[in-house]
Amino acid sequence: MKTIESRNIHIKLVDGTQINGEVNINRGTGYDRLSDLVGDYQENFLTIFNARLHEKSLSPQVKYETILVNKNHILYSTPGGSKE
Repeated sequence: MKTIESRNIHIKLVDGTQINGEVNINRGTGYDRLSDLVGDYQENFLTIFNARLHEKSLSPQVKYETILVNKNHILYSTPGGSKE
């Protein structure tokens, strides 16, 4: 059984929505960096857990246990992101 090796990530979607959370980079050879995981289009969706979603129309942030994000909608992603 593989263990989870999480990394914090901050994502901005093309509609302006921002997501902070964690992703599992322990997915096998070739997935040891966030850019490997986000840039690989063999999987169309990115699974983000312990996620906080912020839309301009929503205040405060909405917390989710898990969010699936279509990679085609990611404008940019960076390591890190706030925990709260």
